[in-house]
Amino acid sequence: MISIAKPYIGDEEKKLVMEVLDSGMLAQGPKVAALEEAFAALCNVKHAIATTSGTTALHAALLAHDIGPGDEVITSPFTFIASANSVLFTGARPVFVDIDPKTFNIDPAQIEDAITPKTKAILPIHLYGYVCDMDAIMDIAERHNLVVIEDACQAVGAKFNGKVAGSFGTGTFSLYATKNVMSGEGGMITTDDDEIAEKCRLIRSHGMKVRYYHDMLGYNYRMSDLHAAIGLAQMQRLEAFMAIRQNNAKYLNEHITSVVTPEVRPGYEHVWHQYTVRVDGGRDRDAAVKQLNAAGIGTGIFYPVPVHQQGYMREIVGDFHLPVAERLAKEVISLPIHPQVSQEDLEKIVTEVNKL
Repeated sequence: MISIAKPYIGDEEKKLVMEVLDSGMLAQGPKVAALEEAFAALCNVKHAIATTSGTTALHAALLAHDIGPGDEVITSPFTFIASANSVLFTGARPVFVDIDPKTFNIDPAQIEDAITPKTKAILPIHLYGYVCDMDAIMDIAERHNLVVIEDACQAVGAKFNGKVAGSFGTGTFSLYATKNVMSGEGGMITTDDDEIAEKCRLIRSHGMKVRYYHDMLGYNYRMSDLHAAIGLAQMQRLEAFMAIRQNNAKYLNEHITSVVTPEVRPGYEHVWHQYTVRVDGGRDRDAAVKQLNAAGIGTGIFYPVPVHQQGYMREIVGDFHLPVAERLAKEVISLPIHPQVSQEDLEKIVTEVNKL
């Protein structure tokens, strides 16, 4: 089976982890600081703040911007549930806007219709490694005095018009085991705002600047040096692995003919966390998945149920009719794209997909 994801653990990861174990400094320490410095440099921002996960990065970023009960946050329904859950954790209400069928990302043309006096922020999600139309989103945010918090959990290193994901507003990233840069579990917040950075550092560590002196309500969202060691090794090969993913996607796009392949518009640099095709025209997506799996092709469905249609979410936020997201949830199939996919694997993927 050609797996849909295959985390790479090499000698450098093992070496850096052993350095941490030998040091006896297992909690947040110098490796976390080094990983934060590397992320800040990658995103060309002043601050990066490591956390335990992409979810806690989102939660802390929202809290740092004083988002809470009575506020609304505009976001996409086509994502992992953590994006909207993080809004709920603050007491605010997620407001869902439909997506662009070509990019899978939030449709900026529909955002302004969703703005109300309660709207405090826009939370765009750079799905699959493809940055949202941030020029349009930042323009809307500026005109309406809204905060922008980027969910770049799948988009480390991705660019729009030469600018890196996580550098437009306050950025949030996931370093989960299957991400393009992973630490097993982990997250990162990126910002140029000194005040937001300081609040995020307080929130992740029980509100402490000085040990045992607590300035605000905080959480235990600290990353360990063990996790950071893995992330540091991964950062060293990000550029090389990103190029492999891009070449793999180029090959698949050039040779797959039976389904709708993803497009990359001018000005965008896709990092291909997922390579996602669409089985449209009323064909049976689930039958296609079974056929591919039987042929030894691993697949993923990201995501089979839009967030606004999840049972508990509907009870909390009410009904939304978002036809594009609802249709694409029945059509998408993600195919193997990771750096350990070989040329032979790519040829097999093309052959089996084109049999659909």
